[in-house]
Amino acid sequence: MNKLYVGNLSPSVTVEDLKQLFGERKLPGADQVLLKSGYAFVDFPDQNWAIKAIETLSGKVELHGKVLEVDYSVPKKLRSRKIQIRNIPPHLQWEVLDGLLAQYGTVENVEQVNTDTVTAVVNVTYATKEEARVAIEKLTGHQFEDYSFRVSYILDMDAAPPPQAPRMRRGGRSSRDQDGAQPGPSGGFGGPRHKQHDFPLRMLVPTQFVGAIIGKEGLTIKNVTKQTQSKVDIHRKENAGAAEKPITIHSTPEGCSSACHMILHIMQKEASETKAMEEVPLKILAHNSLVGRLIGKEGRNLKKIEDETGTKITISSLQDLTIYNPERTITVQGSLEACCKAEGEIMRKLREAYENDIAAINQQTNLIPGLSLSSLGIFSSGLSVLPPSAGPRGAPPAPPQGYNPFLSHSHPSGLYSVPPASAILHQHSAAEQEVVYLFIPTQAVGALIGKKGQHIKQLARFAGASIKIAPAENPDVTERMVIITGPPEAQFKAQGRIFGKLKEENFFTAKEEVKLETHIKVPSTAAGRVIGKGGKTVNELQNLTSAEVIVPRDQTPDENDEVFVKISGHFFASQTAQRKIREIIQQVKQQEHKHQQQGPPSMHHSK
Repeated sequence: MNKLYVGNLSPSVTVEDLKQLFGERKLPGADQVLLKSGYAFVDFPDQNWAIKAIETLSGKVELHGKVLEVDYSVPKKLRSRKIQIRNIPPHLQWEVLDGLLAQYGTVENVEQVNTDTVTAVVNVTYATKEEARVAIEKLTGHQFEDYSFRVSYILDMDAAPPPQAPRMRRGGRSSRDQDGAQPGPSGGFGGPRHKQHDFPLRMLVPTQFVGAIIGKEGLTIKNVTKQTQSKVDIHRKENAGAAEKPITIHSTPEGCSSACHMILHIMQKEASETKAMEEVPLKILAHNSLVGRLIGKEGRNLKKIEDETGTKITISSLQDLTIYNPERTITVQGSLEACCKAEGEIMRKLREAYENDIAAINQQTNLIPGLSLSSLGIFSSGLSVLPPSAGPRGAPPAPPQGYNPFLSHSHPSGLYSVPPASAILHQHSAAEQEVVYLFIPTQAVGALIGKKGQHIKQLARFAGASIKIAPAENPDVTERMVIITGPPEAQFKAQGRIFGKLKEENFFTAKEEVKLETHIKVPSTAAGRVIGKGGKTVNELQNLTSAEVIVPRDQTPDENDEVFVKISGHFFASQTAQRKIREIIQQVKQQEHKHQQQGPPSMHHSK
């Protein structure tokens, strides 16, 4: 959601020109610039910086004689029901805005974005794509007093329903959130509009301080929830005798941070008065699937947070994980203010990783028609952030009614073992068989096969695919080829489990995201279409999917007149690239079939 498109660039503009421009405007996207012919893509660390860049540059800054156009980079297929409206007068009343938005369709949610701009910014979710399209058309340039609205599509991160949604629609969308949809107080844009509960802050606190946090007759915790506008769950009755208890805080990012600050202050004060301990560290619980991206390559993200906040951060070992406890403990040591500052940065990284995963899942459902991700059993632990009614760590919580199964612990074994039989979808024999060549580290072959071949047999049954490991070409090879044959859904399930198995067995460190190389064969007649004119298609594929896509040149087609395409990346990136390439192949085949039906062109020979 923070990737921007910078258009109307002069052919003479260079990456250094753009970096210099961002530096002059104090925008932090200078190191993330991808320059194309006449346009560029720039990644910003969060939504606030993205908004600032759009408002600062678009239509206002000239570079090499051309005025820049800056907006969110949202592919056409991902333009859905959600739009962003900027440059709203700060004194505009909610009732007036609600009435204006309702003219173009049913508004499911309006959410104010906290920014540094004088004017207000809101994200709006309509009931249908068509309503969102009409709203963009009508509201762009809409004049209110001296303010002209600016409107953009943004990625629909709310496709997964909030945990408290009473019912679900087909496709995973929730019914209208009554709290979020009601008009706010008659004042302007000063007060809170809508509280998000989709990504709670999870803390671990010493059991001895739980009483002080709750307070006499619950007055202390009531004060915390009232002042921070948060919902705070203290799981004090669970895990009797445990030295630490989890706390779950549901609120906006700011509300979570405020509640965390107050709870830390209460514990520090109690520790000082009772002389229980000199320093009370902040402990944050985070799902293991998100921690790698918090740490960053070679620990750079974590080191940066430590340097900027003056704290010492450690993360619990992978060995502490169980199928019922997929959370790691992030321990932050430092002064109260330093710990709170670090909490904000840590949670920002975790939320960003979570939103990226949700966006990738939403995109995947569009790429494989009819694919039911909620019943695959491979995302349940990979993306869960315990629901509000979640129980203690180490026990499987019962998902609340209406809670999205692929965001819960309904299959606690998740990515790493076989779900209940009810979760396995019926495979249609008529589905087209695909062959994928997946390369794994040589030392991981034994773990994939399992004792007496049990794991690979189990995996093949679950996925509905044929899975074979090709013989090693020589004893010194560092990678082995896994040949997976099956329809798209089987490919998705089998590859997902293999990626997960490698992570579980520690073939990739806690600091690494599992990235593998995959080969698929395409007709030699389609290879050019995959590359595109001047490499345009393959470059767009890489931008869209975040995978590396290579079509090796000078290949000799095999006996079936096919050549290889190499894809490297994490699971979702690889899957998205595979599906996109299959789409191109299908288009080529349809065109060839159409030409064959029309018959060969008549030949005229002159004497």
